[in-house]
Amino acid sequence: MKALISVSDKTGIVELAREFTSLGIEMISTGGTYHKLKEAGIAALEISELTGFPECLDGRVKTLHPAVHAGLLAMRSNPSHRKQLEELKIDPIDIVIVNLYPFKATILKEDVTREEAIENIDIGGPTMLRAAAKNYQDVAVVVDPADYEKILTELKEQGAVSLDTKFYLMQKVFMHTSSYDTLIADYLKKQRKDNSFPETLTLTYEKVQDMRYGENPHQQAAFYREIGKKRGSLTDAVQLHGKELSFNNINDTNGALELLKEFAEPTVVACKHGNPCGVGSADNIYDAWKKAYEADKTSIFGGIVVVNREVTLAMAQEMKEIFLEVVVAPSYEKEALELLTIKKNIRILELKDIDVPQDEAAYDIKKVNGGLIVQTIDSQLYHEEELKVVTDRTPSASELEDLKFAWRVVKFVKSNGIALAKNKQSIGIGPGQVNRIWATKQSIEHAAELIGEGITQGAVLASDAFFPFDDCVEAAHQAGITAIIQPGGSNRDEDSIKKCNEYGIAMVFTGMRHFKH
Repeated sequence: MKALISVSDKTGIVELAREFTSLGIEMISTGGTYHKLKEAGIAALEISELTGFPECLDGRVKTLHPAVHAGLLAMRSNPSHRKQLEELKIDPIDIVIVNLYPFKATILKEDVTREEAIENIDIGGPTMLRAAAKNYQDVAVVVDPADYEKILTELKEQGAVSLDTKFYLMQKVFMHTSSYDTLIADYLKKQRKDNSFPETLTLTYEKVQDMRYGENPHQQAAFYREIGKKRGSLTDAVQLHGKELSFNNINDTNGALELLKEFAEPTVVACKHGNPCGVGSADNIYDAWKKAYEADKTSIFGGIVVVNREVTLAMAQEMKEIFLEVVVAPSYEKEALELLTIKKNIRILELKDIDVPQDEAAYDIKKVNGGLIVQTIDSQLYHEEELKVVTDRTPSASELEDLKFAWRVVKFVKSNGIALAKNKQSIGIGPGQVNRIWATKQSIEHAAELIGEGITQGAVLASDAFFPFDDCVEAAHQAGITAIIQPGGSNRDEDSIKKCNEYGIAMVFTGMRHFKH
């Protein structure tokens, strides 16, 4: 039995080779791997001795040779193949242990050059892996050091690697080479600064963890991350306390974080089932927390809280009295963390770069039956120069500040979405209704129910898309709302503008909508 060993990641390779020696398996090796085995006193045939051809072009060509690939691809069950091997004096290769040049590690280095990245594109390795995997009935091919023990156990107990294991290894190889090639293609696309959608879309992610279940207990789930420097994302967070994050925890927390990134000032966002339920901004983080909490003391129960400043002891003392699923912050006062970790069921995460936004070219992907729909993320808020006052009355400075606050919030409310705000605090949110007047009425009713009658007097209203009728303006007037921000663009914009002028309500058009489905 012969094994070909050529690895970039040499974890466990000396130990594996020693086991092969004890099992009487002859080894062929290349370059650095050969020297590693030789230094350990392990006998192996150097690849050029097998091929009769020296490594050349700085090692770019060493395994691309018929003596290697015929030995990998020859089908033992095919008499013609066996005869040709005999005529060519080529021995079959039974085991292949190969992993590839560290392309991922290379491109993740700071200031890596294009030339360095391209030099770390493996050619011979993927070719050997694919050849061996194609002939899986006869060749056991291992790309992951985690599988060394698996094949060793079978070799010791059965004298061969089982067909089921070979098929498992084959599948793992093609997943690995597919991911490797996708990573290269993605890197090259970014080098060209090409933001167009490709004719064929290939994506690669690496698994962070399996999850207990998905949105519901009968659904399976796992958490994957994009490969690269994803500062400010949940994949970069460090969990300090609590049970592992669930599918819904991650989904809801991500939505809360994306809303939080819209704010530079001290801000707290509380989120429930993918919708914000309380948002507050202030000169200090404690006051921001009070605003977010008091915006909806009911819905925050079992919710997510994300904070863009250090969590203080005063905040922690109040948080511990509430059932929260997840808290995320860039840091925690020592006493605050000690107090929060008394609670067993809370998940506490530290995300130092919590304010770093997503790359504007990132994809937002949704699965549909039979395919995917793909778009770039909604990275914009509005263009300052396109904000347009369309009513007789111009909003006051404080109203305009609240309008911009409410617009940030409503961007992350499920459509049809309405957000009410007052003094940089969300006071009523109407998410996901099938018509806009229902969302408007819901937000007003919730404000009165959760905070108190009269809270909407002097408040502002934000709508994620245009008003098709003037009924939302009528409802806003009855609630005492004094200013509205919306995209505009309806054929009946003039009806809403006229109604605003009738009631002395200021209205601002953004020229940009934010549907969220």
